[in-house]
Amino acid sequence: MTMEKDPQEQPEMLSSGMMDRLRQQRQSVDRNRSRRSVENIPIAAPAVDQTKFENLPQYKAVQIQKAIAAFAGVENPFHRAHDAAAGAETHINGRKLINFASYDYLGTNTRSEVHEAVKSAVDQYGVSASASRLVAGERPLHVELEHTIATNYGVEAAVCFVSGYLTNVSTISCLMGPQDLIIHDEFIHNSALTGAQLSGAKRLFFKHNDSRDLERILNTVAKDYRHVLVIVEGIYSMDGDIADLPALLRLKSRHPFWLMVDEAHALGVLGASGRGTFEHFDIDPQDIDIWMGTLSKTSSSCGGYIAGSAALVDILKAHAGGFVYSVGLAPPLAAAALASLSILKNEPERVARIYRNGQMFLEKAKANGLDTGTSAGFSVVPVIVGDSLRAVELSNRLFQAGINALPIIHPAVPERLARIRFFLTSEHTEAQISRAVEATARLLPELVEQNVSTAALDLAELQRIISPK
Repeated sequence: MTMEKDPQEQPEMLSSGMMDRLRQQRQSVDRNRSRRSVENIPIAAPAVDQTKFENLPQYKAVQIQKAIAAFAGVENPFHRAHDAAAGAETHINGRKLINFASYDYLGTNTRSEVHEAVKSAVDQYGVSASASRLVAGERPLHVELEHTIATNYGVEAAVCFVSGYLTNVSTISCLMGPQDLIIHDEFIHNSALTGAQLSGAKRLFFKHNDSRDLERILNTVAKDYRHVLVIVEGIYSMDGDIADLPALLRLKSRHPFWLMVDEAHALGVLGASGRGTFEHFDIDPQDIDIWMGTLSKTSSSCGGYIAGSAALVDILKAHAGGFVYSVGLAPPLAAAALASLSILKNEPERVARIYRNGQMFLEKAKANGLDTGTSAGFSVVPVIVGDSLRAVELSNRLFQAGINALPIIHPAVPERLARIRFFLTSEHTEAQISRAVEATARLLPELVEQNVSTAALDLAELQRIISPK
């Protein structure tokens, strides 16, 4: 009897058919082994195409905000188009509303003399300056406007830019550099933050309106830098309170720094004749190194300005990119600003009216239990809601009730400080103010009772919507 042999050891004894089957088995085993090996190798995720704007984190953040609003059933209150000039009243989609979202503090935007000045400028100079002022864009209206602004502040000179935002960005980045220090109020406007970042200077902030905290920083690190710039706002655009200029000037007498005051919301509002924060405190305006402001509020135009010493203005006109390399302010806009500033000078009763209205709104809001934060009751009074989603929905319900007031939400302010921001003008009536406060005081508790808030959202379900697998 012959013993069976292992085919591996004696392949010559196998038939050709058996050999074929064996080869097929071996090939199948090899393929399976190879497949298992490949399956165990981690596969890199496809590379994200960074050339597509849709893949940028900024775009994704916007889409997440939209998804949250849609998930919560909240309408977007932003970018609503107004059908006419917006002052104490406005028209949106054919509806007449009481308006608390306008910078037209003294109601000059619809004044006939402002319109006539604009028309005259168009007839003489056209619509645009058509060039940088350094080369061919200079017009007599520019010189006249800058002289008027300098006179208002009692300083030597002023220079105008085509944008208020650009004014801060260009000025700060022009004056400061990597060897310098910028110290700003923690609630300073984004334009100042951007200018500070572009300058390359070291940037620190002090607690809001806290001169002691500012002094702590000055004592600790200021001596290590070439130049120090401190930036505050006359009236803070988010909170409506006023910079403590007397305290800042006391610090300035003990520490070498430049003081820059942003007057965007203070010109036409503070002081008996509306000249600004220095008039409010009865201080010498020349004690402030840099006065900054915008032309889009009281002066019903567009652009910004810096006022101060002649040396400061000479530097900016020669070196600030936003002036040297940008088209000059449009002549009709310069004319509008001049005409509006003339009204401010000749009709101080308008300043008295906006003060009356701001105080009235603040007092009524407090009496109705609304949180107005630190507002001093001038041009800006916030009602702090404390939740972004609730602030947006409150704005929408006020809109339905015939009141246009917009929310300020995270990240513009911390989530716990989300708010509705009310802008007061000299043209608001007591009835309009009462109606707005009463509606806000009625609607806000309803939203709280209905638990309309970001915290109440089903975050797991929202995550599935935002990031579906």
